[in-house]
Amino acid sequence: MRFLARPNGRLAAFLFSCLTVWAAQSAAAAPPEPPPIFVLNSLDASVSVINPVDWTEKQRIATGKEPHHIYMTPDEKSVIVANSAGDSLTFLNPRTAEVQRVVYGIIDPYQLQFSRDMKWFVTAANRLNHVDVYRWDGKDLKLVKRIATGKTPSHIWIDHTSTVAYVTMQDSDELIAVDLATQTIRWRTTTGAMPADIYGVHNDKTLLVGLTGSDGVQVFDVAGAEPKLVGKILTGKGAHAFRSAGDGKSVFVSNRVANTISRIDLATLKVSATYAVPGGPDCMDVSADGKTLYVTSRWAKKLSVIDLDSQKVVRQVNVGRSPHGVWTLAHAKRI
Repeated sequence: MRFLARPNGRLAAFLFSCLTVWAAQSAAAAPPEPPPIFVLNSLDASVSVINPVDWTEKQRIATGKEPHHIYMTPDEKSVIVANSAGDSLTFLNPRTAEVQRVVYGIIDPYQLQFSRDMKWFVTAANRLNHVDVYRWDGKDLKLVKRIATGKTPSHIWIDHTSTVAYVTMQDSDELIAVDLATQTIRWRTTTGAMPADIYGVHNDKTLLVGLTGSDGVQVFDVAGAEPKLVGKILTGKGAHAFRSAGDGKSVFVSNRVANTISRIDLATLKVSATYAVPGGPDCMDVSADGKTLYVTSRWAKKLSVIDLDSQKVVRQVNVGRSPHGVWTLAHAKRI
């Protein structure tokens, strides 16, 4: 019987180098795994981590009670889940979904937003009727002032100059403007029924306010010292949340009761397209290429995926109870 000769040192080194080159080439050829889609399950105190390739739930991360909204830190190294009934913030790695840290003592953070100059962090306390203004030093938050507001502060929009935070009052039907430098209320105006999300257009001289208790979006001129109601865009019953389309030309609004998403042309402030989405569409985000819209269907316990070219829901992914916020890394590039 003949046996293979044992390779000498030179041959072994050659074989090892070949294997190393092959492994490196294989690793380079393999496409990187895309960042996950995060869905907040408000009634389950958890986050579903969705793989956007095979559309499976990779994992479910425990959070504080009632996570509702999610926002990225200015350095794009963390994404923050606001746990409104847990009085805490959960920091996640936006690429790997690893839990980085939990910050406690943030009272009732229902909604949250950073200013664009990265100095201010504002939360709306939906249950406790106040807005908190924090200083952000790039790592930690320091409460500067707690501001008493109207009933049920809901959503926040901070203008591009980082000087004013606009906040809706869901149960007292109001919109307020908070001066960030002085942490005082500049003005207060009446809105339609149950105002929710806010979106600034025309260089933040115009605000769009979704009316969850009505059938459309109110348009406010805020260029002057006092706000002026200048119109209303009929979108559908239960108008609630906005998301930029990322093209600089349009914005989406979800209509919870009507089970639709409306696309609003920013030049004309008119609806340019409508998408049927079952199950109570709520929060949204857009894929990196701008071709796909992710929507939480709140009553159906699904993440609905819309192909924007065909204007159809192409799949629904099972998630937890009462899914609210949805976010993917693409949102870092589109406000």
